[in-house]
Amino acid sequence: MNPAGGLRAVVAQLEGSRIREVANEGLGREGVLKFWFGESDEVTPEFIRDAAVASLQAGETFYAHNLGLAELRQALAVYTDGLHPGRGAAHWVDRLAVTSGGVNGLMLACQALVEAGDEVVVVTPIWPNLVAQPRIMGARVACVPLKVQASGPRAGAWTLDMQALLDAITPSTRLLIVNAPNNPTGWTLSREQQQTILAHCRRTGTWVLADEVYERLYFADDTGNGAASSFLDVAEPDDRLIVAHSFSKSFLMTGWRLGWLVLPASLTQAMGKLIEFNTSCAPVFIQRAATVALERGDEVTPALVVHLRHCRDTLVPLLQAVPGVSVATPWGGLYAFFQIQGHDDCLEVAKRLVREAGLGLAPGSAFGPEAAGWLRWCFASKDPLRLELGVHRLNEWLQRN
Repeated sequence: MNPAGGLRAVVAQLEGSRIREVANEGLGREGVLKFWFGESDEVTPEFIRDAAVASLQAGETFYAHNLGLAELRQALAVYTDGLHPGRGAAHWVDRLAVTSGGVNGLMLACQALVEAGDEVVVVTPIWPNLVAQPRIMGARVACVPLKVQASGPRAGAWTLDMQALLDAITPSTRLLIVNAPNNPTGWTLSREQQQTILAHCRRTGTWVLADEVYERLYFADDTGNGAASSFLDVAEPDDRLIVAHSFSKSFLMTGWRLGWLVLPASLTQAMGKLIEFNTSCAPVFIQRAATVALERGDEVTPALVVHLRHCRDTLVPLLQAVPGVSVATPWGGLYAFFQIQGHDDCLEVAKRLVREAGLGLAPGSAFGPEAAGWLRWCFASKDPLRLELGVHRLNEWLQRN
């Protein structure tokens, strides 16, 4: 008998989330400091929640356009042009597809581009869904690992070996998947690196799927108004490029499950058909909330980024002071990614920290074998004192072990 019960082998062999495996250790345990998931502990701002409530009270409980409400797509076009000026909002409207979460957008992109047997290159470590999704489509996935700087002022920082990546992308490569700012490492791409990658992919005919959900969570200055460099800043309108975004991180809307894709205009209508066969459409009341989030985004995102930078600057120096810990200051994202000398089994360490120290972290091995031995700490905490308490618990645990 087939032990998978008739499932496709690739689905039967999917690995469960190691982050949730660690989180399960905390079930029923009081007082655990939970830094394992990639989300803030702040609730969505009230005016965004009110917009959803008003939509429901108005009876907006019906289907919407596959690609999203016209009002939301217009707001997204204005938002996109504000971050990547020069073409005008009208340029972007026909290049947008609203999706039921960023993860849904990424899966839709894989469904649109990848066939069984295709070669896909992924820069790792990376959120595990981005390796699993092309594999679910039957692709052959080749990983190009980032490298770790072992010493010097940026010890613990992850960097890209550009030549290794270019060598891996050949005319046989259907798709390149890259996430920057990166989860879990905080690594970011420079504009020059994006230009190099895009020029090479033009020569090989390779599509680029850029996960840029952390674009606004970038700490280049102390205003909170900046953004990481985007492939949209260097791409031509007809480039083989799809950029995935989400409302989850920059607007404190993780549980709402709403995202969007920026794609060539020639793909937009086909993407609408694909959305029909996956989710049909995103719920109208969530789209209404997202529209208000964009229109009043200056009330949310800049202050959030300033606060996250404060959280980062609270946590990282404390970790750096812990004997045996190697960690670099991330330029973007929500995470401190660190290694503890002599504690290489990160999954077991993460479970023991939950049980023995009341500290919940994500194991690096969840993001790829090259990250085994590392731990991810989400520093998006409403109260930075929780971060200080967490480091205290980690230090005490290390002294006992």
